[in-house]
Amino acid sequence: MAGIYRSWPLPGTEFDEAGLIEAYRRPDRAEPWLRVNFVMSADGAATQDGLSGGLSSASDKKVFGLLRRLCDVVLVGAGTVRIEGYGAMVLGARSARWRAEHGLPEQPVFGIVSGALELDPRSPVFAEAPVRPIVFTSERAPAARREELQRVADVVVCGAAEVDPAAMMAALAERGLTQVLCEGGPTLFGTLLRADRVDELCLTLSPKLEGGEAIRIVRGALDQPIDLELAQVLVAGDELILRYLRSS
Repeated sequence: MAGIYRSWPLPGTEFDEAGLIEAYRRPDRAEPWLRVNFVMSADGAATQDGLSGGLSSASDKKVFGLLRRLCDVVLVGAGTVRIEGYGAMVLGARSARWRAEHGLPEQPVFGIVSGALELDPRSPVFAEAPVRPIVFTSERAPAARREELQRVADVVVCGAAEVDPAAMMAALAERGLTQVLCEGGPTLFGTLLRADRVDELCLTLSPKLEGGEAIRIVRGALDQPIDLELAQVLVAGDELILRYLRSS
């Protein structure tokens, strides 16, 4: 097990952003790569009061923003878009400038996975998007909803009864969007795992105990347990910011 283990200053103090970028940056952007990012409590809860934001911290948010800076597309399930209240995918000026300086478009593409297309084309997700979003759906999606969303997004059909992760990733690669950051939710994560499409898991372990019936970061059964390799540990106060790779 060869990884990076280091302490990170407490939230609000200075830290080496360049070092963090190198820790998460992929050297070969031509190779398709799917990175999933989650935060969870010490007892395995993926949400607090139904939302992931309650578990997040300043340190987690910094890594969250950094991962967006490094990707080509941010991929999210439609349910998570609605529940978490996503708006338009817009990075701040600092991240946009960094991307431009490194030969990337100033803003990543927002990719939304939706089987039923229960999305409002008038929402800020579409109306205020700096880059035309992509919506991935299946042939079962209502034709009228498809037509409506096509006015504000690229609607890509990937699969007959449900969205096929392999076809979705191929469609992204064809567009040159090889570096994919998935922000959930648990249903989409489970689907991607069952299709053997996840290369990396970035997981922040929040020093909280939630109890109750909160959901986990993966929803749905897996055919068998999936082995991961610990690649990196950052310690930010009482919080662990972990990076796992799919075991080869």
